[in-house]
Amino acid sequence: MKIGPALSGFGNLSIFRQLLLMGGLAASIALGVVIVMWSQQPNYAMLYGGLSDQDSLAVTSALDRTGIPYKITPGTGTILVPDDRVHEARMNLAGQGLPKETATGFELLDKEQGFGVSQFMENARYQRALEGELSKTIASMSNVQSARVHLAIPKQSEFVRDRKDPSASVFLNVYGGRPIQAEQVASIVHLVASSVSNLSPDKVTVVDQTGKLLTAQQSSESLRLTASQFDYRKNVEDYYTKRIEDILAPIAGPDGVRAQVSADIDFNQTEQTQESFNPDLPAVRSEQTYEDRTGGTAAASGVPGALTNQPPGVQGGNAQKGQADSPTNPAAQDNVRRVTRNYELDKTISHTQFQTGLVRKISIAVVVDDHQKVNDDGTTSHTPLTEAELARITSLVKEAVGFNGARGDSVNVINASFAPPPTLEAAPETPFLEKPWVWSVGKQLVAGIGVLLLVFGVFRQLLRSLVEKAPSASVMAMGRNGGNELSTTGGVNMGMPSIQGQLPGPINYEQQLGAIKGMATQDPKRVAQVVKNWVSSDG
Repeated sequence: MKIGPALSGFGNLSIFRQLLLMGGLAASIALGVVIVMWSQQPNYAMLYGGLSDQDSLAVTSALDRTGIPYKITPGTGTILVPDDRVHEARMNLAGQGLPKETATGFELLDKEQGFGVSQFMENARYQRALEGELSKTIASMSNVQSARVHLAIPKQSEFVRDRKDPSASVFLNVYGGRPIQAEQVASIVHLVASSVSNLSPDKVTVVDQTGKLLTAQQSSESLRLTASQFDYRKNVEDYYTKRIEDILAPIAGPDGVRAQVSADIDFNQTEQTQESFNPDLPAVRSEQTYEDRTGGTAAASGVPGALTNQPPGVQGGNAQKGQADSPTNPAAQDNVRRVTRNYELDKTISHTQFQTGLVRKISIAVVVDDHQKVNDDGTTSHTPLTEAELARITSLVKEAVGFNGARGDSVNVINASFAPPPTLEAAPETPFLEKPWVWSVGKQLVAGIGVLLLVFGVFRQLLRSLVEKAPSASVMAMGRNGGNELSTTGGVNMGMPSIQGQLPGPINYEQQLGAIKGMATQDPKRVAQVVKNWVSSDG
């Protein structure tokens, strides 16, 4: 296929055919350029989805600054970046603190307020800011993607009996595949309850995105204590189990020992008050003495009767008797003495509160694998442990857990051959079509095949059609000379030598006939003139 004849043939075409040919060539070239550009474009993957308009604007601006190409899907607003730069883009955005939380906190109070704002609007604005702060705090947890907090704070009354307690509800959007734990739910409840005045943890409700209530109310306080006691017992048993496995791992290997511990924990809360006395150490607490003494006064004496009315000198017979009753006579005095003593014994008062969570008894079961030895032929032989080895392992276990036979502890160590671990199957190989490089190579191959089809299927056919349909230069010369150069004896054969001289290379009859047909198709007037000249020359 030669370009020269094709260009000369293009010039001999009509204007309409030239425009069609040029349009076809332009469309083919444009299609080839599109295919090549499509093959050079990378595969895009999702960077972030479901962002707010502010976050989307901030993220796209940051991507523009870093020079990472991106696309935004029209319907959902999902941001797409090349799949090989997803992690790079996320690291850069995380360093800039993007995407930011959409919740608004106390920065809402920084906005200027107009004149005439009511007290109700100020309270509502403060409550909204508090809800936003709590939402941002909860959303910063590892398993929580986003959170919303709703506070119900009633207006307090001046009467104490009419006051109502506030309540709160928390909605959590948890990441898929990472369920939130009960400890995290309890942390959220106490976080919200501690942030609002007079809010009890029992008035906080937590719900996830599936509608599951995460704060199911316990029927009684004893059930809550039971759950805590179960966790405490599990921690104690795990602690003892780890101590046993750590001490036996160097002997039997990390996979050659299995241990289980069952602990009996005393969760009773006991308080005791005791008062004791020591009779051997008496002490005088108080002493009271009473003493009464009578006698020695000039009191009336004598025998009542007629003689008592006589003058004193006349009483001769009573002189001796009055002398006997004189105050100087000791027999006339009366003394009374009483002593009261109170003794206090040595007393001791003691108040004892016994510790809860004490271990009453532990039961230990240990299984040790046989000794394993790899033979020369590659097989593994098992050798059971001896009684001395089992006794030594039992002694180590007792020392590791603080064995106390007085409280009823028990240890059981046995030797058994462990079953071989199951052979793990190899991870399934990624299908060929799912490998990341396959699509890139496939796009390049498709683009190459498309370009080749355009070159050899379209361009070549167009140029060939131009060459085949181009009028011969001899016909053009015959039209200009009136066909004199072919004036011979007449007939088609008489013009063959002249046509053969005009066509390139040696040609046969079929080629000459085809060339003449082409000439008749391209310029029928000139061919008719040539035939007319032939007829007139033959007479």
